[in-house]
Amino acid sequence: MYRHGVLEAEGFPVDELSERLRDQDVTVWVDLCGPSQADLVEIADELGLHELAVEDALHPHERPKLDRYDTHCFLSAYAVRLDGPSGELVTSELSAFLTRQALVTVRADDRFDMGVVTARWDESPQLAGNGVGFLAHGLLDAVVDSHFEAVQALDDHIEELEDLLFSDHPDSRDMQRRALELRKSLVLLRRVVLPMREVVNALMRHEQVNDSMMPYYQDVYDHVLRATEWTESLRETVATIRETQLNIQSNRLNLIMKKVTGWAAIIAVPTAITGFYGQNVPYPGYDQPWGFWVSTVAILLVSGGLYALFKRRDWL
Repeated sequence: MYRHGVLEAEGFPVDELSERLRDQDVTVWVDLCGPSQADLVEIADELGLHELAVEDALHPHERPKLDRYDTHCFLSAYAVRLDGPSGELVTSELSAFLTRQALVTVRADDRFDMGVVTARWDESPQLAGNGVGFLAHGLLDAVVDSHFEAVQALDDHIEELEDLLFSDHPDSRDMQRRALELRKSLVLLRRVVLPMREVVNALMRHEQVNDSMMPYYQDVYDHVLRATEWTESLRETVATIRETQLNIQSNRLNLIMKKVTGWAAIIAVPTAITGFYGQNVPYPGYDQPWGFWVSTVAILLVSGGLYALFKRRDWL
């Protein structure tokens, strides 16, 4: 519980909320990690939360959004983290109720570290007097920063993939697997980041965000836009890498086919000449030493000429 922006009490029972919130100078933050339906219903009864918002908080996989009700707003968002070795994106769903004097955060598990949020609140005590608007800003700032860090980490992974693309001996199967994993992570990240523009924009128009907090919300909105644009750019980059890989494989296949065709043409010359001189009928030079030397010289001249021609045209 904060009074005039100063932390005054912690760890008090939920059933004291109504009594404490009678003081208009008080702001309360309640954090619920893995709550049961009864726990959330108790909070809803104390703060007068809408049943639809409570239902959304209890059900997983809600889309990022901001719903407005008569006495409060319901916020749904996702913090993300990129698993370095696998390149898989890990999401942490987070819901929040914003009333005039209270912020209630609901987490399904402890994958999202609320210590990061409280650290941001502690870094700006001069803004704590702005009440729920200040608390909501710290929460959103931590969530959006996780998006930004994930995009940056994905960018680093994609740069490594680009280096592998032009290596002397690329592992095509490994590249395809990594490209698919990165593309899946980017699709999931886009699904999480893109709606945040509407969420932050709608929250900026909320009565809880006063003129003092507006520049800070504008900064968060700017980070959302940058993360969104960066995500879209990376999706196009991964698609380009895949197309480039296919083109490189096609060019290498064409080069191999040219070499195989060139050597096949060279080998066809001695095959044809020896086949002619291997007939069981009399022919010029039959049973004569000079016939052997004529066929040998013909093979060397024609084969050598074809080899020089193909080599000059870079077919071998």
